[in-house]
Amino acid sequence: MSEAKKLAAEKAIEYVEDGMIVGVGTGSTVAYFIDALAAWKDRIQGAVSSSEQSTARLKSHGIEVIDLNAAGPLSLYVDGADECDPRKHLIKGGGAALTREKIIAEASERFICIIDPSKQVDVLGKFPLPVEVIPMARSLVAREILELTGGQPVWRDGVVTDNGNVILDVHNLAITDPKAMELALNQIPGVVAVGLFARRPADVVIVGGQPPQVL
Repeated sequence: MSEAKKLAAEKAIEYVEDGMIVGVGTGSTVAYFIDALAAWKDRIQGAVSSSEQSTARLKSHGIEVIDLNAAGPLSLYVDGADECDPRKHLIKGGGAALTREKIIAEASERFICIIDPSKQVDVLGKFPLPVEVIPMARSLVAREILELTGGQPVWRDGVVTDNGNVILDVHNLAITDPKAMELALNQIPGVVAVGLFARRPADVVIVGGQPPQVL
């Protein structure tokens, strides 16, 4: 699938314009986008990064990384996804960067999601839903999620987010109403962010292929 990821990432470059500050996500598909963005480093103001991993890759190409507070509203955000349904609702957070990704998506006028065909699903939930949680609330949140959704929360042991929190991956879900579940899970005390991007879905989805498909 690496070729499909690369094709999707290169197609997304068409949305970059001179003078932009580009929001950049995290993950293997986004890595290809960052590599392609290197050719634009003298034409854009810089990038806002969603993770330490992406920040390091951007800087390795000489692309200036700008704090979101200094950047203000963004015109463009490019990121991948772990799952995408026909309404452009997403599951994200396999790379544990969901909170910062969600913040940048909210700050952006246009959210371009780049995926390979394996990420397309009819109903979200086959990929375990990541939930970022404050460490002291891990067991509490797990109990609440089990009661609320019937899904099985599993602590992603050994993983600490860039924000110093932990991840619960919720298995055995079929998410027929992503907006409602996102809202409900966000109300649990101790939840920092939920890996459902439904209230703020993607605006455009690019599926890698020959040629890439733009949804």
